[in-house]
Amino acid sequence: MKGTLFLIPVTLGTSEYTHVIPSGVTDITKNIRSFIVEDIRSARRYLRTIDREFPIDESDFFILNEHSRPEEYESFLNQIMNGKDTGLMSEAGVPGVADPGAPVVSLAHKKGIRVVPLTGPSSIILSLMASGLNGQNFTFHGYIPVKYAERIKKIKEIEDKTSGGESQLLIEAPYRNQKLLEDILKACRPQTMLCIAVDITGADELIVTKRISDWRKKVPQINKRPAVFILGR
Repeated sequence: MKGTLFLIPVTLGTSEYTHVIPSGVTDITKNIRSFIVEDIRSARRYLRTIDREFPIDESDFFILNEHSRPEEYESFLNQIMNGKDTGLMSEAGVPGVADPGAPVVSLAHKKGIRVVPLTGPSSIILSLMASGLNGQNFTFHGYIPVKYAERIKKIKEIEDKTSGGESQLLIEAPYRNQKLLEDILKACRPQTMLCIAVDITGADELIVTKRISDWRKKVPQINKRPAVFILGR
């Protein structure tokens, strides 16, 4: 009998895990001994956070990140095919969303493996919930170009999509968040709404929605802080 692929959520930043991860989810996680992870050190740290006695040395870890090759994915699922449950763990938040896990989940479906998503924090959904912008129709763009001219062009294209009322979500690496914010404020029209959601579920959480014209009056300092940006009407 095949094992199950559990999609394991991880805390966002410094949040206390008991506030955002249900006890039933941690119970399942504690019983798994095979993990597909973005980073072994952060995965081990999280497992020891939820269980100080977690048997790290008795567990198997397979690395799945931007450097992983598609031909490796099959080997990640070998233990499941042999009946061993495996957990796919994001570095922060939920697997498969703004995360490299989706191709492995797709392969699991092709192999007839049961896939079970576990409840946990998603910065994308939480920011949209708190934004006050349209949560019925929205698009997540992920990362946008880094080069200035291409980035400004892309921001304007994204802003144009808000004309029908659809919310537009985008993210950036934390160390480039301040620059992205400044480019958004420069490229967008004054009346466009912008939600800035920073350090979601953390002690310094900031989620505020205002018009671009209002943000320009006082630009927040969010450098090196994880953030989600939402443009809307």
